[in-house]
Amino acid sequence: MKNAKAEYWNPQVETMKRDELEKLQLKKLKWQVERVYKHSEFYRERFKKVGVKPEDIKSLDDISKLPVVTKGELRQEQTSYPPFGRYAVAPPSDWRELHPSTGTTGVPVNTLWTYRDTEIITDHTARLIWGFGVRKEDVIQNGFSYGLWVAGIAVHYAAAKIGSFVIPIGATSSERQIYYLQHAKSTVLFATPSFGLYISEKLKEKGVKPEDINLRIGSFGGEAGTENPATRKRLEDGLGIDAYDFYGLAEIGPTFAAECREKAGLHFVEDHYLIEVLDPETREPLSVGEKGVLVITHLSREGTPMIRYWTNDIVKLEDEKCGCGRTHIRAVGGILGRADDMIVFKGENVYPSQIEEVIRSFPELGNEYKIVVTKSEDTGIVTNVEVLAELATEVKNVGELKERVKKALRDFLLVRVEVEILPPNSLERTEFKAKRVEFVLE
Repeated sequence: MKNAKAEYWNPQVETMKRDELEKLQLKKLKWQVERVYKHSEFYRERFKKVGVKPEDIKSLDDISKLPVVTKGELRQEQTSYPPFGRYAVAPPSDWRELHPSTGTTGVPVNTLWTYRDTEIITDHTARLIWGFGVRKEDVIQNGFSYGLWVAGIAVHYAAAKIGSFVIPIGATSSERQIYYLQHAKSTVLFATPSFGLYISEKLKEKGVKPEDINLRIGSFGGEAGTENPATRKRLEDGLGIDAYDFYGLAEIGPTFAAECREKAGLHFVEDHYLIEVLDPETREPLSVGEKGVLVITHLSREGTPMIRYWTNDIVKLEDEKCGCGRTHIRAVGGILGRADDMIVFKGENVYPSQIEEVIRSFPELGNEYKIVVTKSEDTGIVTNVEVLAELATEVKNVGELKERVKKALRDFLLVRVEVEILPPNSLERTEFKAKRVEFVLE
């Protein structure tokens, strides 16, 4: 059993020098590209269309010669060639688990894990949660879904590998979550940030103070927000914890990036995933420090490997060694938004995460908010943006508060948006991923 005082799960890999790490990545990339070219008609067709063969990949930069793949293309592939498309590379005899994506529209994108894939996912998830302090002595309340969204099962496997005691509660009701927080004395909570905030609200309603429960760590994924300073503060104050960001995608891996105790950005597991950032319009590679769309390539995946998967998530990367000593690349500030959620309004790019930061900086306002975006049906141009926020408690002068919120939003977004202040508990809560942007046509 690993020494609980050890800083790293795998020190050799986690602190590897950048040049050594990149050599390892290139070796794995060549293996993966050659493998999918040989065994996947889906990828072979795409590579031939752009005139690239496996032997053309001689450096990590050569990955840009290959086309990106989107979720829509994967969905179309599986519709045309059911049930798993032509990018299911490993033979059926090696398959262990099936995990569809969580999309609510269209055909789900099915991903396959082989036995080795499952072992790798388990190990690097253990590495990530070890990095923010999970140990054998912990009681883990796993509020991630055990259904379509696969983070729950990955955390479960990883906790078992560490040796922790696990409560596989899933994304069930807040009442049950609170019962086990009080009676099982859970020390670590996994959930979406929205659900974490909701649990903190319910604890307060019941008169349960953070010091009355045993939680010390909260890890939150499934949606952006944990690294938003105002949201992190609400999670930490409301639950009495250190809050850490966690990131994953069903198509890539349920859990492959997380914060360390430095809280200085999401560390990616670069020995298994090649990370790029591309311009959202031109799809040209961007340099470290530039904001763009995260694109990921599997370096180790056997079942359904992704080559240059377009995540649609906006990030800004940092490749300097972290204060924790880890050398793997980080997304500073976590996921900054979704490319398809970006609102272009009066010439400014507005992300929901920016609005979140402002709303949650006001103690008078509750945790929930909604953004209603009105577009012209004829032109598609955004004509109005309204932010619906709710009071945390009764306020004497709501009009004065509304004006302060409007001014703070205008100063931060550089554009004027409408604001509506609602009574407490007016907006819907969720035990899974919150959908806070609504588009309407006029």
